[in-house]
Amino acid sequence: MRRPSLVASDVDGTLLDPAERVSERTARSARGVHDSGTPFVLVTGRPPRWVPRIVTGLGVAGTVVCSNGAVLYDAAADRVLHSTPIEPTTLREVTGELREALPGCSFGVERATSGAHDRLDQQFIAESAFHRCWPNPDLRIAVQHELVGVPVVKLLVMHERMTSAEMAPFAEELIGGRLEITYSTGAGLLELSAPGVNKAAGLARVAEQLAAEPPDIIAFGDMPNDIPMLEWVGHGVAVGNAHPEVRQVADEVTTSNTHDGVATVLERWW
Repeated sequence: MRRPSLVASDVDGTLLDPAERVSERTARSARGVHDSGTPFVLVTGRPPRWVPRIVTGLGVAGTVVCSNGAVLYDAAADRVLHSTPIEPTTLREVTGELREALPGCSFGVERATSGAHDRLDQQFIAESAFHRCWPNPDLRIAVQHELVGVPVVKLLVMHERMTSAEMAPFAEELIGGRLEITYSTGAGLLELSAPGVNKAAGLARVAEQLAAEPPDIIAFGDMPNDIPMLEWVGHGVAVGNAHPEVRQVADEVTTSNTHDGVATVLERWW
């Protein structure tokens, strides 16, 4: 393809190395994109509070698509620009049905506030049975009715005896089109968003604001939650360590995140 008008990249497993660091080569390529006047947009499953460290390491700040497309976050101003919630009625219905269909599952929720560090005790709430997939001092334990009592941007479903790929078909059959279902780790964790919310939809909002058309956009990813985005853009790139389903839909497979797969492609133009 010709030089892209917008570059979009997933974060974990794609832009970051296995130690969750931005390599100097990757940061240099991202700054080259940005300095040329081409937008470099992060598109991640992470909530806003987990974005500032990445932006600092990358050296590029702008609008970030967070929570698999449910939240648009201005990293330069530390301000949530837009969020698309799951309503309490749906939360109550879905959690009840999943608890019955997948005995042993537990729930957590992510909520949007006005910024990355605003009301941290309200952002990530989970049941006591919800064991963390990652270290997170911001997690607050709450009872079930508090989890589902207000709108949330992401519902997390965890199961200690199943993989994410095993859980997904059960959830798809049960929930149908009521919520979007995806996952970014194989460790028994599903991520559910409001209908129509995914990384492609979130990126589309940003691209429209920046007057970038899908055929002229390049995007990078590694897990199933990246698939809608890679299919929507003109050139979707899977890193070498990507999930098989991601590699299958990608237009190109680059080197792994260990070997600066994103930078390897971007250096063709910048």
